[in-house]
Order: sequence, then C-alpha cells, then structure tokens
Amino acid sequence: MPYNCDMSHFEILLPFSLPPEQLAPELLRELQLPALATLLARAKPGVSREFDPFSRTLPHEAWLSKRLLQTDGLHAESSPPLATARMKSLGLTADQGIWFILQPVHVLIAQDHFLLTDLRRLPLSEPEARALYDAALPTFELAGKTLRYGNATTWFVRADDWKDLRTATPDAACGHHIDRWMPQGESARAWRKLQNEVQMEWYEHPVNQARAEQRQTPVNSLWLWGAADASQPHGELAYAHSGAASPTAGIAADGEDLSSLLSKLPHPHLLVLDELSEAALAEDWRAWLERMRALELAWFAPLLAAIRNGQLTQIKLIVGSSEQQREFVISKAALLKFWAKPSLDRLLP
Repeated sequence: MPYNCDMSHFEILLPFSLPPEQLAPELLRELQLPALATLLARAKPGVSREFDPFSRTLPHEAWLSKRLLQTDGLHAESSPPLATARMKSLGLTADQGIWFILQPVHVLIAQDHFLLTDLRRLPLSEPEARALYDAALPTFELAGKTLRYGNATTWFVRADDWKDLRTATPDAACGHHIDRWMPQGESARAWRKLQNEVQMEWYEHPVNQARAEQRQTPVNSLWLWGAADASQPHGELAYAHSGAASPTAGIAADGEDLSSLLSKLPHPHLLVLDELSEAALAEDWRAWLERMRALELAWFAPLLAAIRNGQLTQIKLIVGSSEQQREFVISKAALLKFWAKPSLDRLLP
C-alpha cells in the first residue's frame, strides 16, 4: 500500500497501556504526559470491549489478527492462525498441511504448579537455539512430524492430525498456572508426550549446562500455538513494531521528520508500540512508568504535532490491557476542543 502523508486513517496499537484497576489512580498520578493527555482528552471515543481474563488470546492479539488476517478472533477459543503468515515473514514456505508455531521457553517450576515465563526475558543466541533444535529434531521425526527452523525464538511444526488442538498465545499464558492454557483437544495427549520427550532431551543438554554455569535461565520446554492451514489465505504480517531493533525506534532522538519515517514502514497505516508489554507482564510498574514517559517523547508528542500541522489527518489510538480494549479517534478538528482539559483519565478503569 503506497504511503500518503494526507491519509485519513492511521492506527496505533498500544498493548498494556491500561494499568490494572487497583493501581491505576496511583500510577497515572506519577505520569506527566502532556501530548498523550491532550490526544486522549480531545479524542472521540470509539469501540470499547471487555474480554474474558481466561481468554487464550489477548485483546490486542485478537485485534491484530482480525485487522491483518481478516479472522474473527474477538471471542476465539484458540490462538490466532498465525503460523503460515509468520513462516512467510521469515522466508519459509508451507504449501500444504496444518502448521503450528513452536517456541523454546522457560517454565518456572513452583511448589505446586508451573508458570510460563515471558519469552522476552529468555535471551537465546542462534548457536544455542540451533543446538537445541538439532537435539529435538529426531524426536519430532520419530513422531512423524515435520520441524522447521525460523529463527532463534520461533520454530514451526507440521501436525495435520493435531488440527483439533485449542492453544493459547505465550503472552496470554505468561505468569499463570499453565494447566488452563495448555493445548486442549483429543490430540493433547500426543502433544504432551512429544513435549515431555524433548524436555528430557534438553534437561542435561550442553546448552543448558553452559547456561547454568553462567547463571542463565534454562530452556526447558516448548510452547505450541498459532495453528494455520497452509491451503487457506494467510495474509501479511507486515506492520511496524516499535523496539530497539525496529526502524521506528528513536524518532525523537534523531529528529527524523515524521512523514519521512512513516513512508518507510512496512504498513504505513499501522504501528504497534509494544514497549509496555514486558513490564506489564512482569508487574514491574516502575519500568512501565519509565516506558510510558519514553513513548511520550518518541511518539505521542510527534504524533500530536503531526495532527496539528496536517501531516496526519486522523489517528485511531487503540489502548488495552489483558481484559479491556478501548479505541479513540483524534483529528485536527478534535484538537480544537480547547475546553477539554488534557487528562489521562480515559486510561482509568
């Protein structure tokens, strides 16, 4: 889609930007975000939704799936069908079959339950991932499953006979007792058997022994999700995702003109600002506050200026948590509502 600096719609998705109900007043009092406060206070409110806290897909994940893959993921009983689209984004092809995303993870073994930890906090190098992949490959082949390597954190497995499985995204399961979020269905027993065999293979693997010596978290399990049928249209996962390795990072620091920056984005009408997820999933609210302040400088202030000077004609801001999602539409005309005092109150429960 060609870039148009006078476009009528620009969407910004802000996962985990709604703080938890019990902490929200205190957290928002700590924030001085004049640009975001102006955008929110003068915006026209759009769709607002409540979500099941035990959903297998988080609100922003369901929104992205519907937006990019045209799936109806708002009340899905399983994770979004992202596998084949993710494969394509990594240069892999899948002409037929049911493919799942498979990710090496760390499961924390507590006294009476197991917790899935955040994948963002499990640094894994390419050599480590390749070694673990090579160790797991014979087990998958023996089970009649095709295993493909995408990158250090994302692999894929073809399992046509597992299409009944209902799976959860890693972020939906993160920090919870994982029993509720484990794959469910008639094929669940077959998956758990294969998962257990890989776990045993990795238990004393040289990679994990070396990580233990360096006091690093071991890679002790696999997370299965995102099943997609290769014979069905799988859409494009082309959107800008902010972060240290993203071309959208550091806009305020280098002073690049906003229209020039947006013209380089893979999908110039959609930006996902995901800096808050890691802190929110870890319930590290000090880090959450720091990242909100960084977003103010890097994005909210430039976007407010872009609306005011006509570079952008309209922004849809989608904010959310693990249980809620709200939309706000901001235009140049909306900014003329001078009587609407800048406020972050629209981030309150």
